[in-house]
Amino acid sequence: MSDLENRRGRLEFNKLQKRLRRNVGKAIADFNMIEEGDKVMVCLSGGKDSYAMLEILMNLQKTAPVRFELVAVNMDQKQPGFPEHILPEYLQSVGVPYHIVNKDTYSVVKEVIPEGKTTCGLCSRLRRGTLYGFAEEIGATKVALGHHKDDIVETLFLNMFYGGRLKAMPPKLRADDGRNIVIRPLAYCRETDLVDFAEYKNFPIIPCNLCGSQENLQRQMIKGMLNDWDKKFPGRSDNIFAALTRVSPSQLADRDLYDFESLELDRSEPAPDVNARSIEQSVDSWIPEDAHEESIEPAQPLYIEARNL
Repeated sequence: MSDLENRRGRLEFNKLQKRLRRNVGKAIADFNMIEEGDKVMVCLSGGKDSYAMLEILMNLQKTAPVRFELVAVNMDQKQPGFPEHILPEYLQSVGVPYHIVNKDTYSVVKEVIPEGKTTCGLCSRLRRGTLYGFAEEIGATKVALGHHKDDIVETLFLNMFYGGRLKAMPPKLRADDGRNIVIRPLAYCRETDLVDFAEYKNFPIIPCNLCGSQENLQRQMIKGMLNDWDKKFPGRSDNIFAALTRVSPSQLADRDLYDFESLELDRSEPAPDVNARSIEQSVDSWIPEDAHEESIEPAQPLYIEARNL
């Protein structure tokens, strides 16, 4: 590779790294994810996303306007062939405090789930429960998970298509029992950027299929659908995510979120003056009912200037 190609490669990586840091910093600021004195438990699986999350948080920690601790935690679930040495060696090399939690959830999952069925759902629930308990044990005030923007959008469609619920993954969540607060610092980051970042950094990736389970086929289908949409209509996934941040309960049909039953007329004020000009201006906002998607110009993604953390 020539010097010019090397310089171009470094330039592209610097742009990528700045974009990821900006997106993570903005997510942290928007949702007040990390506060003064927090002890953040970074859940490290050995996949690209959690490695990137730890790396970016370590960088932001140096310039953040608040002081906070980072501690990396990995859970060894005793899957056959799990390379136990990789994460301790990596974490020692980057100089971050860490813990390895040993718990054989693999045997439990294999006992409960029939052969050939995906084990991912039960496996993740058992892992999450163990990690929540460990966070309390070490005094962690926040639990950081490596879900990114694509994960959040995929989860939205999984819940709609297979659960009949309008529900995704929030960037910040208080656990049901109130004993832990979960944060997702990568909520504004695209998976493609994280793939490129991991490739450049050459993280020692540990595969997530050591148990022999296939990845959730429903999630694979949703991922394929969204990837296809993004190829045909660039920016669509970004717009779907943006929609999650601008919810109008009165325009949906959830009676628990909006009191439809108590709606009443209010004609206490004079009606607004409607003239020909105002009608003409409003016409452009209407889309004919029989319009096909292909005839509508795809909306452009929202680009938001990030605040420094």
